[in-house]
Amino acid sequence: MRRRSLPLVGGRVIRVRSGDGVRLAGLAFPAGPGVPAGHPTFVVAHGFTHSVSRESFARLAGWLTAFGDVRALDARGHGSSGGGSSAGGEPELADVDAAVRAARAAGAGPVVTVGLSMGGGVVLRHAAVGQHRPDAVVSVSAVSRWYVRDTRPMRRVHWLLETTVGRRLGAALLGLRLDVPWATVPAAPVQLVSAIAPLPLLLVHGDRDEYFPVEHFRTLAQAAGPAATVWLEPDTGHAESGMTAALAHRIGRWAVTAVGAGDTGGRTVPAGPALSATIPG
Repeated sequence: MRRRSLPLVGGRVIRVRSGDGVRLAGLAFPAGPGVPAGHPTFVVAHGFTHSVSRESFARLAGWLTAFGDVRALDARGHGSSGGGSSAGGEPELADVDAAVRAARAAGAGPVVTVGLSMGGGVVLRHAAVGQHRPDAVVSVSAVSRWYVRDTRPMRRVHWLLETTVGRRLGAALLGLRLDVPWATVPAAPVQLVSAIAPLPLLLVHGDRDEYFPVEHFRTLAQAAGPAATVWLEPDTGHAESGMTAALAHRIGRWAVTAVGAGDTGGRTVPAGPALSATIPG
């Protein structure tokens, strides 16, 4: 399906092939004016049903360019990437691995993976067992275990993933290409999060997350151990839709400090440009 192209404001299209041969497409944005040399590169992994062409990604990218470069790929089965989505299993781990590998090949300094929802779980698993590990990892609104059906939104997600009618509807209405359910269940984030150390780890969760209750955040925080930084955000919702400029700037400052890339000095950071774009199909 060919997608309508919009102007790329300050960014460029990137294309990467994953280790298992899937063609992935995304966007890269340079750090904003005044960002010191040696800044991090943020490799962003979006949530299920999202894309780098969505407004929520554009906002987050704009906020993070106040601290470094931003690179993100559509996960397989989403947007302009090929393949089929498994909603956070081993294939998506290969997508993040390809994104980090490509960032380093492009000359990135320290790499910080930032994952949201589905992407939040994937970056945790990738930081523990991926081939091309980042220098720090930020997980926002991640699930701790699989097959969560105790919220209405997640019951809808499982219906999409686990039924033929759901997968067809996801393709027709959302442009998703969904694989059949897992033949082999991968290790859940809670089983791997302790293996991330000594990489710096930030876990972020909103106390009004309508998809994953706070239980998941607490479970991950306990499993990660005292070396992890954990933020339970008041009056905050889920993943991209719950992100604010203030929270994104705090994440940016944490990342800069975590990878030793300098200090923002407490300065007021602008919200950044509106980085709205759709990858040409």
